[in-house]
Amino acid sequence: MITPRLPRSLPHAMTVRRALAAVLVLAAVVVACQPPRAEASVPLLVAVRPLAPGVALTATDVRVVRAPPDLRPPSALSEPREVVARIPAGAIGEGEAVTSVRLVGAENLLATAGSDAAAVPVRVADTELLYPGAHVDVVTADHVVLARDAMVVTVRPSDDGGLAVLALPRAAAAEVAATALTAQVAVTLR
Repeated sequence: MITPRLPRSLPHAMTVRRALAAVLVLAAVVVACQPPRAEASVPLLVAVRPLAPGVALTATDVRVVRAPPDLRPPSALSEPREVVARIPAGAIGEGEAVTSVRLVGAENLLATAGSDAAAVPVRVADTELLYPGAHVDVVTADHVVLARDAMVVTVRPSDDGGLAVLALPRAAAAEVAATALTAQVAVTLR
């Protein structure tokens, strides 16, 4: 019986391929185990615990974490000093990114009600049913409707009722603010 002989170069070629495969596997493992580069992340401010709306923040309410740039919201804050004395317009969950839009101020007002809006604080007897984003009408004790479809920006409860900050068109905001100085106003949910 005659057995075919393998060419002499075939075992040598297989050894070279195996060695090359081992080097490539080793290189893949080394690359996969590398920590991400520092420049591949950006600072991001997150809440260390659930933050209630209407309560002024302190630097201890937040912490800085590193995140990939594509996961950072455009209006995200990165320094704890940026939130000191600022007020969340709505609840912010633990670990949630803190953004300027989530805090009471110009950016929140613009996002909430548009470029022609103004924020007006209104004392109300009961804030329990009010929440950021709710739509209300503002009325006087004489049944005069001062403003329709105002949006609640934030609510600050207190023992005597509380304060609701409403987003209104500028003309209506001036009317509501002037009336609230001399008369009691109320809000009705829409």
